[in-house]
This record gives sequence, C-alpha cells and structure tokens, in this order.
Amino acid sequence: MDWSFLGKKRSKFGRFLDKNELTQQEVVKRSGVSRGTISRLCQPESEDGPTMKNASKIIRALRDLTGKDVHFEDFWRM
Repeated sequence: MDWSFLGKKRSKFGRFLDKNELTQQEVVKRSGVSRGTISRLCQPESEDGPTMKNASKIIRALRDLTGKDVHFEDFWRM
C-alpha cells in the first residue's frame, strides 16, 4: 500500500514494503518478529536497525514473500 499520498515518511524498509505491496502484518506473520518492531523499522526516525536475530528472520520472510534477493545492507547499516 502506498502511503506517500498521505505525506507519511518511511524508512528504506517501509518503502520496500510499500513498493512490493506487503503489509506489516504479513511480515509479522511470516517472520515471527513483533508488530512493534516491524512498525518501528518502517519509521524514518528509527536510527537503530533490528537485532541480527530479528534481521535474519525479516530478511528470510521478505525473500519468501517477494522472491527477491534482499540483504540486510539494503535497509540498515551494520
């Protein structure tokens, strides 16, 4: 869902979800990561990325949901 028409700012991760028409809830279900964590990672003010454990779960879920070869570095800095 494209939230840009509402002026809602998104992180790289949030924009990826929008571009691929994924909901946060789909990522929560597939990854097992909490809704709060996924929501925080979609916000541009989020300086910190996820823990490596959660990042691994999220990346695996995104690959399953989109079929794309995504990597940690696509969204967050080490």
